[in-house]
Formats: sequence, structure tokens, C-alpha cells
Amino acid sequence: MGLADIPTVREQYGSSALFGDRISIWQGDITRLQVDAIVNAANSQMLGCFVPCHGCIDNAIHSAAGLGLREACSRYMDDRRRKDPDYEEPTGRSVLTPGFCLPCRYVIHTVGPVVGMRLMEELKQDLRNCYVSCLAAAADQGLRSIAFCCISTGEFHFPNDKGAEIAVDTVTGFIKQREGAFDRVIFNVFKDEDRELYVNLLS
Repeated sequence: MGLADIPTVREQYGSSALFGDRISIWQGDITRLQVDAIVNAANSQMLGCFVPCHGCIDNAIHSAAGLGLREACSRYMDDRRRKDPDYEEPTGRSVLTPGFCLPCRYVIHTVGPVVGMRLMEELKQDLRNCYVSCLAAAADQGLRSIAFCCISTGEFHFPNDKGAEIAVDTVTGFIKQREGAFDRVIFNVFKDEDRELYVNLLS
């Protein structure tokens, strides 16, 4: 599924949203996207999900990418654990690896915030940091297209509506600051609920 097959929100909805000619909403399997980079909502161990047939995005991406991706993540963690045996990847940063068997060139891994009893401002900022660090990693690599999953809104229980608001606000703010950085940013959703949230925000 290439960019030519995915309309922008301006083309699809007649949207006048900021950067509507460079932003898309696409509902489906993120591992099918032929873009420069897709974003993986990783866990702090950075080794993929080890629960067989688990429905998380981390498992879906690692399963489709093949063993090379897990090995690359393992090497990354081994390098850091030589200095700190208890190292876990911090929330809000990003790690770029090749896409291996995926149609995308790269996977950008980020550990999103885990929401417990209530959503605090610190957790909102952590999610903003995830989006900014992924965008910066892609832009610094010269990548022109990136597809985001709905970071933290699944297994990590970030409220879907607030997650979508932060995603749209952070992405549009980044593009405004670094004009010309991307040809396309795709908000990839799986659930109808998330599609409706992004459509309401961007149409």
C-alpha cells in the first residue's frame, strides 16, 4: 500500500485543516504500508512482544518484519546494558532500525506512557515527546513519509480521544516548525473509534 493509494485529508474530506495536503488517515494494517518509516509502540525492554498471537502493535510489527528486527533491537539493548545491566528504554525517546521484511524502509520504536489510575499532565507530555522524537528521528534521517500507530492507546491505556488530540497537535506543530520536513504523515488507525476521532479532528 503506497502513498498514491492513500488520499490526504484534503483529498478525502475536503479538509481545510493545517497541512491537510500532507496528512492522511488510514485504517488498516500498518505493516502493509510502503512508506519511509512506520512507528512501533514498543515496551521498555525493546525486544518485541513475546506473547504468542498477542494483539498489540509491537507483536504485529515484529511478526511481519521477521527475526532481523528482534535481533537489531537485541543488539541495541545489549550495547546499553554493557554500561547498565538494568537498562530499560526511557519513555518518550525513539530508536530507528531497518524495516527488514516490511515494505517500509525503517521502523521507529518509541516507548509510550502507561496510564494507571488517572491521566496526569506528565503523561500527556510524555506522549508529546514520543511524537516529537519520532518526527525528529525521521526528519534527521531525511525521510519523507512516516506512519504513526495510536501510541499508548491500546495496552498502555492512554485515553483514545486525548491521544488523538495530542498526536494531531504535535504533528502539525512540528511540521510548522520544520516546514518542508515531510511529504506525508499518516495517522494509521485500526479501530472505528480511532478513525472517527481523527476524522473529527482533521476534517
